[in-house]
Amino acid sequence: MQITATVEPGSFFDLGRHDPTLIRLREDGAERALPFALMERLMKSGVPYAEHARALASDLVHVASTAFDWFDSDLPRQIADEINLSNYEIVEHTVERHAALIQALERLATVHPDGFARVHEFVRGFLWVGLKPGVRTSSLTSSSDPALPYVIVFSDKARHHIPPNTVSDEPSHLFLAENILHEGVHQSVSFHVLQHQVFADDYDSKTSPKIEIAWRATQGEARNQFWEVDRAFHATCVYNQLLRFRRAELDRDDLTASERASFQAAYNEGMPAVQYLMDQLELLGANFTDHGRELLAGLRDQTDHL
Repeated sequence: MQITATVEPGSFFDLGRHDPTLIRLREDGAERALPFALMERLMKSGVPYAEHARALASDLVHVASTAFDWFDSDLPRQIADEINLSNYEIVEHTVERHAALIQALERLATVHPDGFARVHEFVRGFLWVGLKPGVRTSSLTSSSDPALPYVIVFSDKARHHIPPNTVSDEPSHLFLAENILHEGVHQSVSFHVLQHQVFADDYDSKTSPKIEIAWRATQGEARNQFWEVDRAFHATCVYNQLLRFRRAELDRDDLTASERASFQAAYNEGMPAVQYLMDQLELLGANFTDHGRELLAGLRDQTDHL
């Protein structure tokens, strides 16, 4: 069994379902705010995220008969605070960034159609961000938050960095393509976990057993060095998809020397990482439901065939 690759019609995450709030947004031509309406239901904080999102402008990016909202203007503070983007602002939509985004999506569509299908299904909007002036901290590469379905975040760093440790001096739309796929997979896993009982009744992320992450040992925060079971599960799902992406790229003959070296380094680092995580999750199988253990079995099969 595997994480579902489609949004179930009529389910909570179906943006086209018959729901008064979603219908009103669609009728008002505010489709870009639909994910933020789901955020209101998930957070239950009383904050009208969808109304704040109406202030967001967006450029439509069209690739392979699919349209994505590339958000522009200022990111409303109420939304930024909720998804840990208080230190960030939406960057200018330059010709260079537009070209890189189109190239990244086209690469997914033509070379990795299964990956593009997942992005098409679980991603509607892009937030391309940068640190606010005066903020002194390391920038994110890419991220997504289960609280905000269908929207993924990335920075200029996503054209240079293949997490966790591969960095290229030369930018590449191929690295951006991987980071977009990375977050699309995270969104698909989040959807599945929120709609199906993957973890045992008594499982609590706050008290979860911790899995040591040796390749994050140089990162100061303890949360990066020791992962909860649910975080490790997410990472294992993502690694399985990204290693296939990297292998497919390495089998091609149109990479630059820098791109090839970066993908090879990331592939070599990712293989033992996913095998280690898989082993650890199986040892902690009591934290999963029967359905969760079926998903683990599917992940094991995927891992064994990488």
